[in-house]
Amino acid sequence: MNLTIVFLLGFAATFLATLPPGLLNMNAAKISMKDGHVRGVMFSLGACLVVVFQALIATVFARYLSNHPDVIDILQRVAFVIFVLVSVYFLFIAKSTDKPKKEIEVKSKSSRFFQGVFLSAINVFPVPFQAYMAITLSSFGWLSFDKTSIASYVTGATTGAFVVLYIYMFFFEKIKGRSFTSQKNMNYLIGGITGIVAVITLINIIKEV
Repeated sequence: MNLTIVFLLGFAATFLATLPPGLLNMNAAKISMKDGHVRGVMFSLGACLVVVFQALIATVFARYLSNHPDVIDILQRVAFVIFVLVSVYFLFIAKSTDKPKKEIEVKSKSSRFFQGVFLSAINVFPVPFQAYMAITLSSFGWLSFDKTSIASYVTGATTGAFVVLYIYMFFFEKIKGRSFTSQKNMNYLIGGITGIVAVITLINIIKEV
């Protein structure tokens, strides 16, 4: 498998997953605005350091699952139901009212890197997400689980996360008032992404029936 393609797949998967406003990207933007661009970058580097280990754990776990297709079949069906329910929730049920986001106060400016590490570490969702994406990509023949492919995927995933954090830092002041950053539109975005993943999952299930 072309390592550049594997890198881009890891980049795209993490980029789309990190793009909706969340704990990491919103804090990166606020730190950059409040304490300066350098400290925002330090926060982002700390967060991405954890992403490296999260993506690595996820892909190694996915490699184990790829050798146990019976487990994968069960997980695919469970994941399909979950993604459908999440899509329905964000597209039709979630409230569209914007709520003020709480800012986590850090007294020491020198601790921004470790703040990024901490906040990224308590965000456990990327591990199952990356594992499932790796399994899905593998089922299409787009990802193999040799060491170089795993390293390329992890590098792409980490780069994708950093690029999103940097975009939030760089453009937040310009885009924060735009309509496409409203909670309603972000709900549609999340619902659309999970809907696409649900369709991909359904295709995999049908292929193996």
